[in-house]
Amino acid sequence: MFPGEKIPANELVIRLQPDEAVYMKVNVKEPGLRTTPVTSELDLTYKSSFPDAFHVDAYSRLIIDVLRGSQAAFVRDDELRAAWKIFTPILERIEREKISPIKYDYGSRGPRESDELLARVGFKYHAEYEWRPPSSKL
Repeated sequence: MFPGEKIPANELVIRLQPDEAVYMKVNVKEPGLRTTPVTSELDLTYKSSFPDAFHVDAYSRLIIDVLRGSQAAFVRDDELRAAWKIFTPILERIEREKISPIKYDYGSRGPRESDELLARVGFKYHAEYEWRPPSSKL
């Protein structure tokens, strides 16, 4: 449909706190008579999709689950022991070798090294795309 055009990959984005959203970056034909590809999004940003809903933060949800007796968000003791078996050696190495976390700017996509890791497995980030929150509810 778009011969000779470099088209970025479609991408599913799940954004957690703050401002939870799920959106899919998709390539579509630009509206009109031209056959030009553009990146757009199928968007479910909770605050704009459900403006009248009460949005409970994550900790409040956990407390409500505890009060209701729901254990769905919590791990079993055997799972917790298995996790500590995996992570204790990692944490001990971090402590012993004084390994510092990779720093990056608040609100950014994360450290440059994450893009390098993704590139090694074949993912290409297309920096020209920028997500814009919806301006109004349809």
